[in-house]
Amino acid sequence: MDGLATESRIASAAVGLVVPCYNEAGRMSRWEFLRFARENPWLHYYFVDDGSTDTTYRTLAQMRQTLPLSITVLRLHQNRGKAEAVRHGLLAASAEPHELVGFWDADLAAPLSELPQMRDVLIRNEQMRLVVGVRRRILGRRIRRKRIRGLLGGGFSWVASRVLRMPRCDTQCGAKLFRNDGCLRAVLQRPFQSRWIFDVELLARYRATLGKARLLESIYEYPLEEWSDVAGSKLRWSDFGRAVFELLRLALADHRCPVVDTSESCHEEAA
Repeated sequence: MDGLATESRIASAAVGLVVPCYNEAGRMSRWEFLRFARENPWLHYYFVDDGSTDTTYRTLAQMRQTLPLSITVLRLHQNRGKAEAVRHGLLAASAEPHELVGFWDADLAAPLSELPQMRDVLIRNEQMRLVVGVRRRILGRRIRRKRIRGLLGGGFSWVASRVLRMPRCDTQCGAKLFRNDGCLRAVLQRPFQSRWIFDVELLARYRATLGKARLLESIYEYPLEEWSDVAGSKLRWSDFGRAVFELLRLALADHRCPVVDTSESCHEEAA
């Protein structure tokens, strides 16, 4: 692809971004979401209210009234966990003509300003299928994490890499972008077995589908410019125990993808 064609694609490539929300009314920066959408017409949000018991749904509905062409609001009437909220949103987004889809944490621990760079990676590198944000403390980056969470996250990443039989990766970073293809849609067909560590299960499904070598050629780790832990996280100490249990279960699971329809499957898409 020549430079002019690439720049044209970058300017027009639509992104469907899923934002799972559970009781986020008190810490969600609605004006930042709206501002960013106004400045980037290629972006469409899919906010998924995961059975919130506060005023989150009302807030999302008001945002949609403000920018109806850039916002879709989906509602799960019972809390089903982040995994199902993200899957529900990605299925809706991938059914639309977005070239790329992804998901982002509602608290904007990773600012939306990271999204254009991650989008740029997938447009410029056609062999890439997914871009994973990583919170890496390197010079020039502003990564602010609580020490204990950083240590626990690092340990979890090491164990997850053993389960995936892949190099260590920041699997739990809530900033990810995917190419909207048949492989992704097949990966999403079954509900995730994991409620807490679905990011690892998603990568395991990609690995089982594409094979380790092809997945490693298809995934891009993007060192985030900025990350800040946001107060009010719903993670609890007990959740880390659940995560370890789910990792053990994932290690034994069958992650093969179902066929999307009669003519397209993960394997056909990867060929």
